[in-house]
Amino acid sequence: MESEEGESSIPFQLQFDKPIPFQIKIAEWNPEKDLLAMVTEDSKILLHRFNWQRLWTISPGRPVTSLCWRPDGKAIAVGLEDGAIALHDVENGKLLRSLKPHDVAVVCLNWEEDGQSNTDEIGKVSAYEDRTSRFFPPAPRAPKMPGVVAGDSSFMDDGEDSLAELSNASFRKFNVLCSGDRDGSICFNIFGIFQIGKINIHELSLPVADLDEHASCKLFNGTIYKVALSKDLCRLVVMCTGELRNCDIEPKEEKLSVEDLHGLHCLAMDTSIFWKRKNELHQVAQQASNIEDLTEVIRESLSVMSKQWADAMKTFHDKFHSLSTLITDNGLESSPQEEFLSLLGGARISPALNQFLVNTLGEVGVKRVLKSVCGTGKELQLVVLDHLQPAAEIIGFRMGELKGLSRWRARYQGIGLDERLLDEATENAGLLLVQVQRFMMVLSSVVQQFSNFFNWLLKSIKYLMQEPNDQLMSYNSELLVVFLKFLYDQDPVKDLVDFSEADDDIEIDLKTSERVRQLIQFGGFSDTDFLRRTLAKEFQHMESSFKRALQMPFTTISRKISCMKLLPLCPLQLSTTQTRTTIPMSISFYKNELCADTPCESGYTDYISFQVPDEAFPDIQNCIGIAKGFKQNSNNESNDYTSMEAVLISLPNGYNSVDFSLYKDKELVLLINETRTNPEGSGEACMMVVQTGDLPFISISRSCCLNQWELEDLKGSIVYLEMENEKVRKVPHSTIAPLAVSASRGVACVFAERRRALVYILEEDEDEEEEEGL
Repeated sequence: MESEEGESSIPFQLQFDKPIPFQIKIAEWNPEKDLLAMVTEDSKILLHRFNWQRLWTISPGRPVTSLCWRPDGKAIAVGLEDGAIALHDVENGKLLRSLKPHDVAVVCLNWEEDGQSNTDEIGKVSAYEDRTSRFFPPAPRAPKMPGVVAGDSSFMDDGEDSLAELSNASFRKFNVLCSGDRDGSICFNIFGIFQIGKINIHELSLPVADLDEHASCKLFNGTIYKVALSKDLCRLVVMCTGELRNCDIEPKEEKLSVEDLHGLHCLAMDTSIFWKRKNELHQVAQQASNIEDLTEVIRESLSVMSKQWADAMKTFHDKFHSLSTLITDNGLESSPQEEFLSLLGGARISPALNQFLVNTLGEVGVKRVLKSVCGTGKELQLVVLDHLQPAAEIIGFRMGELKGLSRWRARYQGIGLDERLLDEATENAGLLLVQVQRFMMVLSSVVQQFSNFFNWLLKSIKYLMQEPNDQLMSYNSELLVVFLKFLYDQDPVKDLVDFSEADDDIEIDLKTSERVRQLIQFGGFSDTDFLRRTLAKEFQHMESSFKRALQMPFTTISRKISCMKLLPLCPLQLSTTQTRTTIPMSISFYKNELCADTPCESGYTDYISFQVPDEAFPDIQNCIGIAKGFKQNSNNESNDYTSMEAVLISLPNGYNSVDFSLYKDKELVLLINETRTNPEGSGEACMMVVQTGDLPFISISRSCCLNQWELEDLKGSIVYLEMENEKVRKVPHSTIAPLAVSASRGVACVFAERRRALVYILEEDEDEEEEEGL
């Protein structure tokens, strides 16, 4: 650890000042451990310990646009340029899950966990028990392609244990991952993996206070900058830019120009459905996300089986294709099957077949193809028994659990759980098991017939070479005829498992179809065409029915998320948002001291801080705005909001803002640079902590005009910060964003323009007070 600068009066202990080989564009501290995740300018993700020891580096291969930690600190979510979100394990950086809820860049992420215990309406603890483990062993994992050695059945990857462990940990507490993209869409994913809702700020009806009870406006050309979900999950604060227009006024009637309407806005979204129905959503999300995991196991199983069988059939056809060439070269008009049947019937063998069996194929060739085909058949059976079938069985059970929940209409109809759709999905899960059993019978029959065919070939080759063949396995002539007529140039196994063949129906005779229709009278299923579908198509059929069933909760929750409050903050020039200039901002929620046990609507107060662009107001320069009180008034039944308060703070002369972050105990950590530089071309910076609770907040009037910006009310009450009145620490470098502050660990990381990283301990006084108390 580097020594302090010698004066005990200097606040914030410098832990170290180290050079770094790259510039950092995103940095976030782990909420539970002394770990710092960083994203470099070339989109590599680094994880460092507090002592700057690097644990791992990963490169997603796509530009990284945002990052956040899971509340328990065991996984990290990474937003990507293409709209995907990747979840990585904190231990080794391993990719745990990738989902794509967006179509464009994910510009912000926020992962929040419900901090309250699960209680029902009468205050009784309500913990959901997943009963699956009572009846089934641990869920299977996706199989892996075996090595080149035939018979290798090492499908499992022990590294995937971390995924199961992390998934189980995430289910213990209800949590929601919010993500915002460049086009204004916000997605909500329970446990970070189960998408439960999606809204777009352009489609929202934004309330206009004091105009009319039904008055509203719309946001055009909006871009999201930051989203933050409250700790009780009841409220989502969205910082965005865009043009506000009155819904009741035609664009041609508006007297305001686009520039007058364009600015920085803050939206308060009502997400109380997550708090009110968290127990129900927890249960549905846990079952549904497990089903999604298991469908991936089945998909991967079918893919592995299709690839393995295709490789085995390629080996078979490559070896036996030369027989057709020899038949043509010898001027014969027969087919390979006819040549084999002639040999089986005891007729004279043709020169082409003799040359093929004795010289081209030989005993070694037969054994090699036998090992490939029959060994692959056994591998496919293991995939089914160890992966595909257990996954299908657990899916059926979990579908049944969801179906049972849907019958509790008083609780689950409100989140869109539809009994009819789940009944269809449950039936299709059962029919998938029927298809699995049929596939196993077909596979067993095909492998048996191939084995019988190869045993006959071995005996025939021994006979042609006039060698004893008594010790070879016997064969069945009838099965051999069936093989040569129906299986030699056909592939029923491929037809069942290959997704490219899924659209082809299986022919079923009329007698079988009639028997299936008769079975419907006994109940249990209503689909009479399932026997015409392949295993791959049945899986797709089940998956689509499951998605239809879950589309209802997704649509229902999305509709229940609405905008409760609009706060137009300040105007912006169009060039500011067209180039997506970074506007420093920070959002945090603090629990109300007098409302420790109150409902979610009044338990937390939000603090919103943002840099006021100098071009916004000519008479407001070099200022940071802080607003608080986006809090629903629980005494008002009209879902109105209490009066918001705000304050403008002006930075000390000679300094400009680099970045800032709201800290615990309602503090604001500021990182500011000197506007002048020294002769060497480098400047200095300061880190300052401001007690926001001591600032003279002023109630913001609710304007009745869209072109009335809220900050204009604060021009006459700007608070001017003085260096000697605040806790300030000089930083011996000119700094750049980001400023990474950990409220749970009490540390801050500052990055210098000249590629250096400085870590400060913000709470150096706590240890001193403890020592004095001892």
